Amino acid sequence: MKKLLFSLGLLAIVASAQAKTLTVVATGLKSDKGKVQFSLYNKEGSIPDKELNKYFKMKRVPIAHGKAWAVFRNLPRGRYAVSVFHDENDNRKIDKGLVMPTEGVGLSNYPSINLFHLPDFKKASFPLDHDKTIRIHVIYL
Repeated sequence: MKKLLFSLGLLAIVASAQAKTLTVVATGLKSDKGKVQFSLYNKEGSIPDKELNKYFKMKRVPIAHGKAWAVFRNLPRGRYAVSVFHDENDNRKIDKGLVMPTEGVGLSNYPSINLFHLPDFKKASFPLDHDKTIRIHVIYL
């Protein structure tokens, strides 16, 4: 029984040492109104996510002084991508004009988003092999 408990404890220590933390900071928010939604993706084909339902993990946070941030803990090593949107009216969807969003959006590894530069997981993803902080500038189209 002692050997089993020791083995389980050792496995827990190894697993926690392999778990990583990702901090995402959204910058460039034009107001503190509403919330910012951070969606974390870990699979090819999960981006684009027009209905906001293909994410691995998601957090919605308030804005303070034009910034918002989310911390994702206990992540296994791997490839991840993050999308951000400024849900100004807090309705949990990206409001759009004819085609483009009327609320601020951003994506890891994408300095701009337009009809000719549509997002995908491969381009947006990055390796997470150590604790990391990334910044995503929110774009208002």
